[in-house]
Amino acid sequence: MPINLKKNLVVFDIESTGIHFVNDRIVELFMLKIDKNHNTTEYHQRFNPGFAMSENVISIHGITNEMVANEPLFASKAAEVMAFIGDADLGGFNSNKFDVPMLMEELGRCGIDLEVEKRKLIDAQRIFHTMEPRTLEAAYKFYCNKGLENAHSAKADTWATWEVLKAQVQKYDGIENSVEALHKFCGNENVLDLSGRIVLDNKKQASFNFGKYKGIPVKQVFKKEPSYYDWMMNGDFSSQTKKIITKLRLEMINEQ
Repeated sequence: MPINLKKNLVVFDIESTGIHFVNDRIVELFMLKIDKNHNTTEYHQRFNPGFAMSENVISIHGITNEMVANEPLFASKAAEVMAFIGDADLGGFNSNKFDVPMLMEELGRCGIDLEVEKRKLIDAQRIFHTMEPRTLEAAYKFYCNKGLENAHSAKADTWATWEVLKAQVQKYDGIENSVEALHKFCGNENVLDLSGRIVLDNKKQASFNFGKYKGIPVKQVFKKEPSYYDWMMNGDFSSQTKKIITKLRLEMINEQ
């Protein structure tokens, strides 16, 4: 059954220099406009962000600095982008958390209000996560084709988790059969504390992953603003985070 459209729907995706809505910029925008009769129109444009992208970002979307060097700035195409969207509703994948806010910021810098309060927003990821449970029972059924008896008992859940892990390694060619590879696959390699507050940047420097100093090395921040250490030690941060920043602060003092 086709989706019943009362007005145009623009499904779109953005590639950018990062995920910070204020500081990062769009480097590629693809929009698919579907009208009430399900006729489609496409819009595709790359943009020069005005600054060099990091190798880490380039490795994610494959768009190099050279590829966008001669592309227009977003500001020169903002009116064109808005004209294509018109009064359409908007859709995407994880679009409510990323693509729509990013596009709003870019247009806002050009004096254009996307006015999302007047549009319907459809996020396919939200539907996916709602309709396909992300529970141990669902994983056990999917990977092991078994029903989980005594779910939520520690023993049953532990054994089920172990069976799921073994089945995942067997199922996916892209996952190597080692704890080291699984650790890396789970995104733990560059995270220094489990709360994700301190991470290793692309230069392997311990950097903040939150707040006003996100992306800036911890030692650099403590040199510039020593009181930030005291604020964190008195704040609602995990003991692991406090232990890490204390170690980094002592290293910084010894390096001076």
